Amino acid sequence: MQKPPQAVDFALKETSPKIGAGSVTGDKLSCTYDLVEQMQYLYVRVVKAKDLPGKDVTGSCDPYVEVKLGNYKGTTKHFEKKSNPEWNQVFAFSKERIQASVLEVYVKDKDVVIDDLIGRAMFDLNEVPKRIPPDSPLAPQWYRLEDRKGDKVKGELMLAVWMGTQADEAFPDAWHSDAATVGGNGVTHIRSKVYLSPKLWYVRVNIIEAQDLLPSDKSRFPEVFVKAILGNQALRTRTSISKTINPMWNEDLMFVVADPFEEPLILSVEDRVGQNKDEVLGKCLIPLPMVQRRLDHKPVNSRWFNLEKNVIVDGEHKKEIKFASRIHLRICLEGGYHVLDESTHYSSDLRPTAKQLWKSSIGILEVGILSAHGLMPMKTKDGRGTTDAYCVAKYGQKWVRTRTIVDSFMPRWNEQYTWEVFDPCTVITIGVFDNGHVHGGGGGGGKDSRIGKVRIRLSTLEADRVYTHSYPLLVLHPSGVKKTGEIQLAVRFTCSSLINMLHMYSHPLLPKMHYIHPLSVIQLDSLRHQAMQIVSMRLSRAEPPLRKEIVEYMLDVDSHMWSMRRSKANFFRIMGVLSGLIAVGKWFDQICNWKNPLTSILIHILFIILVLYPELILPTVFLYLFLIGIWNFRWRARHPPHMDTRLSHADAAHPDELDEEFDTFPTSRSSDIVRMRYDRLRSIAGRVQTVIGDLASQGERFQSLLSWRDPRATTLFVTFCLIAALVLYVTPFQVIALLSGFYVLRHPRFRHKLPSVPLNFFRRLPARSDSML
Repeated sequence: MQKPPQAVDFALKETSPKIGAGSVTGDKLSCTYDLVEQMQYLYVRVVKAKDLPGKDVTGSCDPYVEVKLGNYKGTTKHFEKKSNPEWNQVFAFSKERIQASVLEVYVKDKDVVIDDLIGRAMFDLNEVPKRIPPDSPLAPQWYRLEDRKGDKVKGELMLAVWMGTQADEAFPDAWHSDAATVGGNGVTHIRSKVYLSPKLWYVRVNIIEAQDLLPSDKSRFPEVFVKAILGNQALRTRTSISKTINPMWNEDLMFVVADPFEEPLILSVEDRVGQNKDEVLGKCLIPLPMVQRRLDHKPVNSRWFNLEKNVIVDGEHKKEIKFASRIHLRICLEGGYHVLDESTHYSSDLRPTAKQLWKSSIGILEVGILSAHGLMPMKTKDGRGTTDAYCVAKYGQKWVRTRTIVDSFMPRWNEQYTWEVFDPCTVITIGVFDNGHVHGGGGGGGKDSRIGKVRIRLSTLEADRVYTHSYPLLVLHPSGVKKTGEIQLAVRFTCSSLINMLHMYSHPLLPKMHYIHPLSVIQLDSLRHQAMQIVSMRLSRAEPPLRKEIVEYMLDVDSHMWSMRRSKANFFRIMGVLSGLIAVGKWFDQICNWKNPLTSILIHILFIILVLYPELILPTVFLYLFLIGIWNFRWRARHPPHMDTRLSHADAAHPDELDEEFDTFPTSRSSDIVRMRYDRLRSIAGRVQTVIGDLASQGERFQSLLSWRDPRATTLFVTFCLIAALVLYVTPFQVIALLSGFYVLRHPRFRHKLPSVPLNFFRRLPARSDSML
């Protein structure tokens, strides 16, 4: 049964923004930057000044420039005792908020009490030229400074003033009038930026054996294992079966490492001498830049490495002594795998690490991040709610961050970004966040709060079509699901070669090394967690930083954690998949029970035709599937998928289930709540256990047909098989098929409600459940 549509509040809405895509204009911008609405800005580039006069007692000046337009005022940094300063700073004033007709540029001398005016330059906004990229930047000019009366004074200022849009190259690094309240270090935290994920490699360490180890106690058999440390990752082998001074393991350890390689691989051979007591027999340090890189499954040459031991001399000084102990390794950087750093369900990149193995791109994804509206207040400032919103989009290795719109519940970004697409079966994630570091919060104490996110799977998009929709921003809280606003996006997937894209559907999803030398599920889960940590750490060191909480939310770090709500949702998803089969079963039961005699007669005729002409079965099935596909084309989805609260069971989740989902790991709840949840989990697990046991019993009954566990049942079955073989040898198959079909489709008058003989026989077969404790 199909679920009712979502409440309008949580639904996707189609929009009609004033963007250049599809429109015919003479503006160059509509061709290159056509998925966003144009926003006009007045740009002022303050380059430098020369021959500035001294204003203080010493005859020197501490100059800075103040750019003023109406009520908006931006200032450059000041230089101490410099008459020829260089600033090279750009100021951008939003045309929507301009209330003045004159731009005023003041050069001032920084002073303790009051700043002295050195000179000024005035510009009539009606005379300002317009610049449209890709025109070359406007060349700055020297302007003679004037005093307040308009008389020329000593000193000149180099400026460029022009009217442009957000497509201008100066836009990302400019001071913005709509962020005039942000001062000091906060400015660096509100700028737009493009980031690249670090290049990730798998490191495979095959530990083969060690030789000539020197344990301190030679009277006992050593229990030797190898511990490997790479950065904050630590793995160890099992204890060697051969308890000698020449132990063998032949065991693989896998790590994740980011390029450039900063940490060496440290191997430590240790002997378990007692309970929780290990003795280091030798260490080996291997720099990763020296390690061989392989692109396929060809074996790597093994190498012997000397082990070094730290010996304490006189209780203070450490002295390294090299001796004959060695370890035999096969180590390589795996370039043929794709290092998974995000949830496999929402992967945005499936290419191998090594660039030599990349296929050519199949298209381009363009996303215009237009605006948001109806945002909730995320924090309190001066006694009122406020939100400083910015967006982060992640696809492949490229992350983009829009500028922060300060103190607005209806921010307009109108920024456009482009990604190369190598596989259509990938997902772009776009998140909206509240900037917690705008007003002096750059010390790391504050956190950027999540407002919501959107995922769009590229394979659900039609090529060359512009999708303009308003997506609901939904966040799950312990109190339930909340809509925190809506984000308006324009998305276009342009396919460069339809044949190449269709050919991609025949390729394996992951690089071939994942199938030739597959990694275990536990290994992949551990490696993905390590990769997420590395990406998070590297991006948090950028400027402005893409913080840990942002990266983890975008990568769905906690998607593997237990959630009662998610488990219910997945159960009903399975039921939704099986509903088609259940519906077919009910329909067939109605045929067999002659609920509609005409339909039952037609099915009989079709059945006879297919039995007499079996070569028609497969063509009929495929023709039927083709007709269903053509029929469903009329009701195909005309918009991208979005977060579905009903599918996620977020709108009907019990508060206690949500509280459990938001609990920390390990738990921080009281013992009574943990006991109640544990008991609830036990009851659910008990039902699952019963179902699994029933499935096992049915399988064991099949096995017992020929196992002679029940001699009488096996005798009956073997005798039946012999008689059936003889009958089938002499009877045409079509006759058997017709008789069987007519028996199954027989009229209810010839049926009775008791189970059939084969079912009764099967249920009486023994299973191994009797032997269970």
